[in-house]
Amino acid sequence: MKVTVAATQMACTDIVEENVARGENLIRKAAAEGANIVLLQELFEGYYFCQDELPEHYARAKAAEGHPTIEHFRKLAAELNVVIPVSFYELANNARFNSVAIVDADGSVLGIYRKSHIPHGSGYQEKYYFAPGDTGFKVWDTAFGRIGVGICWDQWFPEAARAMALMGAEMILYPTAIGSELQDPGWDSSGHWRRVMQGHAGANILPVIASNRIGREPGRKGTHLDFYGTSFIAGPTGEIVRDADRETETVLTASFDLDEIRNLRQGWGIYRDRRTDLYGPLLTMDGANRRP
Repeated sequence: MKVTVAATQMACTDIVEENVARGENLIRKAAAEGANIVLLQELFEGYYFCQDELPEHYARAKAAEGHPTIEHFRKLAAELNVVIPVSFYELANNARFNSVAIVDADGSVLGIYRKSHIPHGSGYQEKYYFAPGDTGFKVWDTAFGRIGVGICWDQWFPEAARAMALMGAEMILYPTAIGSELQDPGWDSSGHWRRVMQGHAGANILPVIASNRIGREPGRKGTHLDFYGTSFIAGPTGEIVRDADRETETVLTASFDLDEIRNLRQGWGIYRDRRTDLYGPLLTMDGANRRP
């Protein structure tokens, strides 16, 4: 199967309707370029509100069932025959999650993934807003291949990518929101951010698609974050096949033959030669090799 994937990036306002319209425009552009799967960035409905701990931001969360943004992109997916992972702030009774709804090319919702790894640091205070995801890592059979989706901080963890690959993912997609650091404005993690995901592509021999936001977004007391874009698509040996700059609203597309990649993956034997009997330390916090 030959599949064309798209990564996008855009600047956000704090008006949901404007951001949904911008996202739709990018998806339409990607579809016009032949994309079958189109990735928007993390929490694209508004500003990245986790820069500050403010209880009024809890009101941004909405239930998945009947969520207006998900419903909007369900209709768009069916119209354009494209797969769209939709990032949203999910309200589930008294819990709130950083979630992605997987919308298939016919407009159906295949399921929801809730972000597993929740960061907490200056400018990225997500533990205040999100419970740790309880879905576990998931993989979905879409009209255009089997995809795994992680969310931003998940991308730093090779275990997450490996789990999705072991579950049969043919591509891994990461919607993200990452930029400057309040405690050190001179610290630029963009290269590190990319190389980690390139490693996931190479280690698992599958494409990785990452979408990040761009632009300056204000916080409380005069602070701000500058999001550094640099969205990209990596091929199955970790090579960058398409990449964006730091400032431009962008659609990136790349095509892959999933059957050829599957043959390459099988030929390398990276799953055949795994030693699960030696990986006990991965199940502990301190790396101790405890056995039952």
